[in-house]
Amino acid sequence: MHSRCDLACDHCYIYEHADTSWRGRPRAVSGPVLARTAERIAEHAAAHALPAVHVVLHGGEPLLAGPALLRRAAEELHRALPADCSLDLRIHTNGVLLSPALLDLFAEYGIKVGISLDGDRAANDRHRRYADGRSSHGKVLAALELLRRPEYRHLYAGLLCTIDVENDPLAVYDALLALEPPRIDFLLPHATWDAPPKRPPGLGGHPYADWLLAIHERWTAQGRPVPVRTFDSVHRTLRGRSSLTESLGLDPADLVVVETDGSFEQADSLKTAYDGAPATGFTVFAHTLDQVADHPGMRERQSGLAGLGDDCRSCPVVRSCGGGLYAHRYRTGSGFANPSVFCGDLMHLITTVRDRIADTATVPAQAKPVEADLTDDQLDRIAAGHGDTDTVTALAASQLGLTRAMVAALADGRPDAWQLLADLDGRAPHALDAVLAHPYARAWAARCLRGESGADLGGLAELAAAAALRAGVAFDLPVPVRGGAVHLPTLGRLHVGGVGEARLTGTADGFTARGARLDWDAPPTPAWQAVRRVALPGWTVALEDTDPQRDSHQWPAADRLGEDALLAWSDALREAWELVGRDLPGHVAGLAAGLTTVTPLRPGPEGRDVSASARQAFGAVGIARPATAPTLALLLVHEFQHVKLGAVLDRHDLYDPADDRLYHAPWRPDPRPLEGLLQGTYAHLAVTEFWAARVRVYDGLPGGPADHARQQLATWRAHTATAVETLAGSGSLTPLGARMVSGMRTAVTPWLAVPVGAAAEAAARAAAAANRTAWEEQLAAAGG
Repeated sequence: MHSRCDLACDHCYIYEHADTSWRGRPRAVSGPVLARTAERIAEHAAAHALPAVHVVLHGGEPLLAGPALLRRAAEELHRALPADCSLDLRIHTNGVLLSPALLDLFAEYGIKVGISLDGDRAANDRHRRYADGRSSHGKVLAALELLRRPEYRHLYAGLLCTIDVENDPLAVYDALLALEPPRIDFLLPHATWDAPPKRPPGLGGHPYADWLLAIHERWTAQGRPVPVRTFDSVHRTLRGRSSLTESLGLDPADLVVVETDGSFEQADSLKTAYDGAPATGFTVFAHTLDQVADHPGMRERQSGLAGLGDDCRSCPVVRSCGGGLYAHRYRTGSGFANPSVFCGDLMHLITTVRDRIADTATVPAQAKPVEADLTDDQLDRIAAGHGDTDTVTALAASQLGLTRAMVAALADGRPDAWQLLADLDGRAPHALDAVLAHPYARAWAARCLRGESGADLGGLAELAAAAALRAGVAFDLPVPVRGGAVHLPTLGRLHVGGVGEARLTGTADGFTARGARLDWDAPPTPAWQAVRRVALPGWTVALEDTDPQRDSHQWPAADRLGEDALLAWSDALREAWELVGRDLPGHVAGLAAGLTTVTPLRPGPEGRDVSASARQAFGAVGIARPATAPTLALLLVHEFQHVKLGAVLDRHDLYDPADDRLYHAPWRPDPRPLEGLLQGTYAHLAVTEFWAARVRVYDGLPGGPADHARQQLATWRAHTATAVETLAGSGSLTPLGARMVSGMRTAVTPWLAVPVGAAAEAAARAAAAANRTAWEEQLAAAGG
């Protein structure tokens, strides 16, 4: 936003280290740069179907840009982003110019505020002063006083503190903690092997680790009262989880910087290495973010273990350390192919924290990471309309990763709940994953990130409480009361009456809220409504009728099932599952691995059979219970096709998102966008397979059911085959998309040869012609 600063911090990597590019750049960003940057971000989000993007307004000192430019930045981003992509917008500032007017602006656009502060006055004034030597501490405290007012508290993102080992670590920590931050981030000072960090005499061989460990000991003894990104990242990576910071762990870097002139740069920490180190030669006016991502420097920072030197790869804590921050590895002559200049400190920090944590198991250095993307063989199995256990499990793991990222983006809204979640991620990750894998956890997070009416951050407390109860971990947490009940995702709801919040106290034996008590070992009280599960051979599925987030589908969710309705659902699922196993065996493994939840829906208009899936609720389908088991089997496999393909599209580009043409879908009168046609075609692979199976069941039999099955097969195989060729001829498929569609063509081909008789073929042609005519009329009316 602005390339200059109103302070003269002597540890600043922008002005005081090797890079001098700031001298030749405009002081403030321009309107055209902001508009083009927003367009590039939106282009990238649409191309990769990103559920959210994270943007930080930075500097220099971004508040020097003034309210007009800050408003312009927020407006351009909100205007450009696709409707289904949420914006996590933040600003990082020294705080000295923060005012109520600016905070009102930030509240208007949901801009979270992070502030740099190095501790108490003595610690902060060591480096963070004005150019004339004046202290900045008083103005920063005044800014934080503003930010902590009730009307602005929700904007408070946290504090960033740069470590100086000559400052008292506990005095620094206590000063920061007193300011009630939602999060604290301690940063190692930027240094390289050419310009190493100071190591004052008398402070031992690893002073930076000792400084952090003194705080870690107090933080742990206090019950971890605030999330600390460095400590949380060490705890997570020691257990094989992702890091929360680029300076630890092996997660690929996903950060790009846009300078005031529109230049794309790599991480700005590289400014500490050598003059021009972060440059890419790319600009927002001439290059896409995909081109930036393909820059050799960006690829190097995304290569994980393979991008480290031999010493690092063989280190026992490499999956926690990750080689340290990339910039800190630099040495003239060998570039970045070195351990961090803080290597000894990082080793001591990680191994000491490891030894302090009970039941910790480090991850071997050569352990194979979880693959987020499908292999070619797995994609081929999906394209064929099915997907075995490993394939659908890989999709589920990928979706869990997305949910984790979306939930983490909401952490600042409920720091108490986030702290419990972070603690559980270390102590009981399986319990946490069981809750975060719940389909409607992601649906809730998506609503919050989109800022939908009625979405609230109390869901973070509900997730944390449910995970703690699953883990048997004691907690005390305020949770929302919705419809007179406390809701615990994956577990059920407890009716406590009233509205607002209830303090939920949990132990290994059960929990209490507003005087209502549930003991796991005692008979349930009428106030407790558990999530009921139907256990079938090889498949256990939840009938979700308690979660308030379940109303995520096209059709409204049904109310709590009575005992008769529950029995009817259980019987129908049992019969449908037997039918799938007999007639559609290729779907069994995928359904068992990925379909965890069936949400009963209200009947459709005039009692019609209705069903739906939701892109943000992997693992769930909504169905209004039909009259027959075969119809339920059809709805299960049909909707789960949408669930699988949605997960594939979240990770893989199958078509060019710039194609905004509308296409003929043979089964509908209205024209469809390319993704809609792809989704429908893939779902109808299962529909065609179902009717082919019904034709086999009725083989040789005359009469109504047999004739109906033959006509349905003739209709759906023609629809599906036609749509496959429309997709193939669109010219908008990526190579991966073309491979997917080729697999779909292969899947439908054998069904085209199944004899159905002339009458069925004629009826299918008539249905296709009627839909085609209706489509052409709609297209003509729209001017297409």
